[in-house]
Formats: sequence, structure tokens, C-alpha cells
Amino acid sequence: MIGPDIPWYLAVSGILFGIGAVGVMLRRSPLIVLLSLEIMLNGANLALIAFARSAGNGAGQIFALTVMAIAASVVCVGLGLVVALHRKRLALDVDELSELRG
Repeated sequence: MIGPDIPWYLAVSGILFGIGAVGVMLRRSPLIVLLSLEIMLNGANLALIAFARSAGNGAGQIFALTVMAIAASVVCVGLGLVVALHRKRLALDVDELSELRG
């Protein structure tokens, strides 16, 4: 196999997942929380692709592409909610948002 072995990919994957988890826990802006969730999903996708590469099949890559498509749709809905909150002049603080009202 040419290139780094699977432990290197898993280390980078763990670092990405950790950075995303710290961003979700510490930040209060919904945009930063969404971006941190995307970083966490990308770390998980990297681990899936690394395991698929070591197993020699494409199942992990197909699953990672499915996760990416679903994550993109979730981010679109989340950004729509953030824009709606901003237009209503509500606070864009995750701690203050308890429920969405019409």
C-alpha cells in the first residue's frame, strides 16, 4: 500500500472529530455549531473511508457519500432556520433559543 497506513488516517479523523466536538460544546452561535457538526461528520467519514480502504471494498466510501448528502441537506435546513431567526430579530444564541415559535 502506498501512502500512510490506517492509524494515521484514524488519528486525523479523531483530531477532526475532537475539534468539532469542542466547537459544539463551547460555542453559542448556531452557525459555528453547524460548522462544528460538519467537521465531526467529516472526521467520521474519513474513518469510514480509511476502514474501507484497508478492507479493500467500497462499502465505506458509498456510506460516506450518503452521509455527506444527508449532512448537506441538514445544513440547508439549519441555515434556513438561522436566516429566519435573524429576520425576526431574535437572539442568535443557542443557550437562549429554547423553542421556535411561529
